[in-house]
Amino acid sequence: MQITRRSFIKYCTASAAALGLGPAELSQLRSALADSAAPSVLWLQGSGCSGCSISFLNYVASSPPVDAVDVLIHSLKLIYHPTISAGAGQSVVSEIKKAAKFILVVEGGVPSAFGGHACVPWSDDGREVTFQEAVKNLGAKATQVMCVGACAAFGGVSAMGSNPAAVTSVQKAIGRNSINIAGCPPHPNWIVSTLIPLLQGKTINVDANGRPTSLYGSRMCEDCPYHHRGEANTYGENGRCLERLACRGRSTSASCPSLGWNNGVNWCVGAGAPCQGCVDPKFPEASQGEGRGPGGRGGMRGPGGPGGQRGPGRGNRPGGFRGNAPE
Repeated sequence: MQITRRSFIKYCTASAAALGLGPAELSQLRSALADSAAPSVLWLQGSGCSGCSISFLNYVASSPPVDAVDVLIHSLKLIYHPTISAGAGQSVVSEIKKAAKFILVVEGGVPSAFGGHACVPWSDDGREVTFQEAVKNLGAKATQVMCVGACAAFGGVSAMGSNPAAVTSVQKAIGRNSINIAGCPPHPNWIVSTLIPLLQGKTINVDANGRPTSLYGSRMCEDCPYHHRGEANTYGENGRCLERLACRGRSTSASCPSLGWNNGVNWCVGAGAPCQGCVDPKFPEASQGEGRGPGGRGGMRGPGGPGGQRGPGRGNRPGGFRGNAPE
């Protein structure tokens, strides 16, 4: 099952402004996609919740292409995606092993305890291949490694608390730099606008944390429409700054206020929820204890509270998710 390059070009043309594509860039993209030697994409999922894939799949539009299926899957010559791909079993594993020129996209952290067996994406001729082994081997072969989401980029929720599975970031696991699309989950446009220049063979400027500066260059407070409108003292005070209620917009760099989520319908602060700083390398631990509300600094603990919850992890504990991947 493959999406045509034409569908992908239509999406990029319709979304050119949001993706930062001018006429020259669109022309280069057409050339890249027409090139049979262009990189393929291999997407792996480790210790996480699949939320980054779900975020991407939630892309919707009123005109063709109308959903994520029309956007990326086949136009990017996708080798494999655990959630999306129809293929399974040894035949898919064989294709993964034959991959030569590809961009490795990783979602989810990398468990290293228990010999890596807290997360097993597939088996090869009856032998379980741990996610740790798969990421190391494929990361060494890939032309680029792109981390999608906080868990892959920095450890995220999967590595918080006591972290019994010893989950680490992809970069730490493979020993090479990665391009980090931070967020829990990241915006679908952030994913697309990073893959496009990678397909074109372009260099992406990143900050000290490996995040594209074009996406994570400005503080959210600078673009927030509620900044300087007076601060809310409790939830439900619409249209007011939420800094007293633990909003981390002052220290968070992301384009959420201008881009919006769910096809531009809304964003966290617009819906009355304080920013949790999910693009921060120290998320979610850094989001706990923030705020200067009625309880004073440290009065708001953020998701999970003291000790935090572990979240719906895949493979973030012994006996964790083994993957809906080929067996």
